[in-house]
Amino acid sequence: MSNTTRYSVETIPGGYPRDRIFNPVSVAVMGVTPTPGTVPYDIFYNILASGYKGVLYPVAPGKRSISSVPAYRYLTDIKDDIDLAVIVFPAKVVARALRQCGEKGVKGVIIISAGFREVGPEGAKREQEIKDICAEYDISLVGPNCLGVVNTDPKIMLNASFARKMPAQGSIAFLSQSGALCTAVLDYARNRNIGFSKFVSFGNKAGVTEMGLLDYLHQDEQTDVVLLYLEELRDGRALIETARRVTRGDNPKPILAIKSGRTPQGADAASSHTGSLAGEDAICEAVFAEAGIIRLNTIEELFDTAIMLTNQPMPKGNRLAIVTNAGGPGVMATDSAVNLGLEIARFEQATTDKLTDALPAAANIKNPVDVIGDARSDRYEAAVGAVMDDPNVDQALVILTPQSMTDIEEIARGIVKVHEQTDKPMACSFIGAADVAVGVDILQAAHIPHYIMPEWACGAMADVQRIRRWRELPDEADYQPPSADRDAAAAIIDAAPAGYLDEDQAMTVLKAYGFPVPACKLCRDADEAVEFAEKNGFPAVIRVVSPQIIHKFDVKGVALDLKDADAVRNAYNDMFRHISEAMPDAEIKGVLVRGMIPAGREVILGAKYDSAFGPTLMFGLGGLFVEIFRDVTFALAPITPFTAARMVRQVKAFELLEGARGTGPADVDSVEECLLRLGRLAFDFERIAELDINPLIVGPAGQGSNVADVRIRLSE
Repeated sequence: MSNTTRYSVETIPGGYPRDRIFNPVSVAVMGVTPTPGTVPYDIFYNILASGYKGVLYPVAPGKRSISSVPAYRYLTDIKDDIDLAVIVFPAKVVARALRQCGEKGVKGVIIISAGFREVGPEGAKREQEIKDICAEYDISLVGPNCLGVVNTDPKIMLNASFARKMPAQGSIAFLSQSGALCTAVLDYARNRNIGFSKFVSFGNKAGVTEMGLLDYLHQDEQTDVVLLYLEELRDGRALIETARRVTRGDNPKPILAIKSGRTPQGADAASSHTGSLAGEDAICEAVFAEAGIIRLNTIEELFDTAIMLTNQPMPKGNRLAIVTNAGGPGVMATDSAVNLGLEIARFEQATTDKLTDALPAAANIKNPVDVIGDARSDRYEAAVGAVMDDPNVDQALVILTPQSMTDIEEIARGIVKVHEQTDKPMACSFIGAADVAVGVDILQAAHIPHYIMPEWACGAMADVQRIRRWRELPDEADYQPPSADRDAAAAIIDAAPAGYLDEDQAMTVLKAYGFPVPACKLCRDADEAVEFAEKNGFPAVIRVVSPQIIHKFDVKGVALDLKDADAVRNAYNDMFRHISEAMPDAEIKGVLVRGMIPAGREVILGAKYDSAFGPTLMFGLGGLFVEIFRDVTFALAPITPFTAARMVRQVKAFELLEGARGTGPADVDSVEECLLRLGRLAFDFERIAELDINPLIVGPAGQGSNVADVRIRLSE
């Protein structure tokens, strides 16, 4: 069946969970016990001790009070309205407690308890039951199997989690699928004086998912940057569509993400080049970039970039100035910056003159500026001020190594003074620990990001550049190919069984969508093959058509460059004789006859239906070596002209298409057009499990391309 689904983004019952989850006027903790050090007690005590501004009720059957607060046997015994219920009962009674929430009219619920989908089939049944109850009563649910929710807004001060301490207030929101990771992150952030606006562990995602939370945080006035930790992607397409809304357009906010886990390729994935290359992680890497999500590898990198984004303005370009009192770290920072795509700024003459006047003769006044090891605060302040005033500088990195004459505190104060007089971003790296600690405190108090190593600062600055470039990209609508005959393609795809289409059918599908398919015909005997070859023109090509023969060259099922009728007839007879010996049980439907395509550059275009992302595209070097070199790029289908151009230009093989070693350029425009058409075809028909056009033979510029071979595998 042709695809009519449009991958709508998750909607949360009743709208955003703002008032239900994050800003409740009243909270009930269900399942509290009086034993400190247990999750049920600590959840309740954390809310109580965090300074929560609302009313808190413990629901503790058989207990008179919890921490001197009167307890209730049942939620329904509470006369007042309850906005948020936090359930810490054992898993087997959670559904009963949740139904009480529904009957009470509670619209926000956090289920801390474990024992659901993560423990196996029985737990999965329990999880489905709570999902059904939430749907019945219109409840917004976070969890189950989660750490909880934290809101540091002074008007709320909600620590509905079993984190050890309430985090400091800040403008970073952290969303995590892992509760255990959350506790470590909170401790790490506290050590680096990093605060949060919201902190959410969403666990099994039985209710509110990362998509709903991202939409909410996009509107949250306290949040400037969103950090995301994911272990699985159930609906990657919805995540990407949501992320695009958050990271672009009005009120854009950066999303920094860690996606852990390297999903192994399934058995079906090995049946085509596209399938074997398009593991979830490879697709994830590419499509995160398409959505403006900055994918990072470590918690350290996550926060390095976050503090740059939350403490400094967005740079207007990528030109970097470096000021240092030690040549080695300056050179290392320069190498790192260049390798990460930052540009080392060239100073104007006026800046060079200022540096010449302010620095000793032995100093290096070119970028990176070396103020020399004996530099004190006056020299640093003059150098940093000069480079920040230069119109060719977009941002600066200030490096300090502690030496006996270095007045670290005064240097830090001088840097702060310059920082207060500029609208350009700045970062510092005071290398060391105890000796530079006071200076680092001065910098951080002034919201100047500090990094232990200069290379870490360069990495954060490079990530910020990725965000800047993403925001500057043009907005384009998805491509709608002219003259595509969807009905003709549907007539074949909808009627075909699961498995591979015959090559003549696959070519017909491509032709319906406007691909450059050479004239061809399925011929069932040698006479018919000769007749069509004579009519179509020599030299000719014949290719066996059989459901059992996927790799035709392996069984000599392809004959090329047949120059006359005798060559076609002899090739036909030799082919059938060889195949009957090599694969006697193969069903031979005939041969596909077409003209010989002129030589050109060979590329591969692929499509795959991914369980998390839906239809995806691949582009790379074609022919026999695609899986050896793995020089490929991915994107979500459908794509825009900009994405098609990006896919083609990101592969190393693009140099071959541009023209190398005396060869002229290939017809790149025709390749991009084919990618656009493939994106629409893959999106229109979700039954296309895998599709390989390998190779697409690309002619010289202006002369188009030709489909030489195609395989299309359909799902049920």
